[in-house]
Amino acid sequence: MAPARQQPQPQFQKDEKVLCFHLDMLYEAKVIDVEPADKAADGFKYKIHYKGWKNTWDDWVLVDRIRPFDDEHKELAAQLHAQLKQSTQKANAKLTKKPTKGGPDSMRGSEERGASAAQGGRGGRRGKDWELEHEDAFHSKPMINIPVPDHIQAMLVDDWENITKNNQLVPLPHNLPVSKIFEDYLKHERPHREEGSASMDILEEVVAGFREYFEKALSRILLYRFERHQYMDIRKLWDNGDDDSEYKSVCDVYGAEHLARLIVSLPELLAQTNMDQQSVSRLREEIGKFTVWLGRNCQTYFVNEYETPSPEYVENARSF
Repeated sequence: MAPARQQPQPQFQKDEKVLCFHLDMLYEAKVIDVEPADKAADGFKYKIHYKGWKNTWDDWVLVDRIRPFDDEHKELAAQLHAQLKQSTQKANAKLTKKPTKGGPDSMRGSEERGASAAQGGRGGRRGKDWELEHEDAFHSKPMINIPVPDHIQAMLVDDWENITKNNQLVPLPHNLPVSKIFEDYLKHERPHREEGSASMDILEEVVAGFREYFEKALSRILLYRFERHQYMDIRKLWDNGDDDSEYKSVCDVYGAEHLARLIVSLPELLAQTNMDQQSVSRLREEIGKFTVWLGRNCQTYFVNEYETPSPEYVENARSF
């Protein structure tokens, strides 16, 4: 006799504290009811009550809107709310700011982007309270922004100063290149996803796309002028390498410093895509989770010291 088929169980239980997405934001909530979804393929639907809000805001959602109430997702929620607050402040500042001809807004190039990242890194630290504060926030549609941990922003400040002010370089090839970072992140994240699930597919697709973005963007927008001579030298590692060479692409040579520059450049890049809002929100969440993980492991993946190039390099770089 064949064993009885085990009935699927809901991923979250009634009265469980969770985090739940509404638009692009992640809010503290509680599961107040669980029922089979209207479509069998969707599994279960969950009635959600957002903490501190009237019952009129209660909502039936599918599991893809809900996240566990754990430290990793709480940190992501905090950063999403901090990012929204920062975006709102910037938008308000633009409305009240008088335009100046030839001012900072007219600047372009990696040096200016680096300076902008540096200024952002010195800003106020994110708030601890990421609960809902205004009902209007539900109707706010934030800009396409990626939440970046404060300590990564601070490292971007140091990175910019080391290269553009101190004429130093990130040592290359990197001891822990981007390819290794992605490999380690997948090893960390896969056990938290069900094998063969849509969530697992999204994870692998996002990392593959992230890698491709890095390969395409490095020489175009991620290098400061002082690094370009180094880039031309380092290209020989993969341009002239044989099939057995460990240096196959820029992902095998460059590391966390340049990857962090890509993360802060992603809003501008994503704004040029034709993705729908749901896809952008999911991508934003995945990249946000990655930056939380990278921030927690920054001491491992970022270099401790920059190298000082020879006087000959400095002279060549300035005339490059």
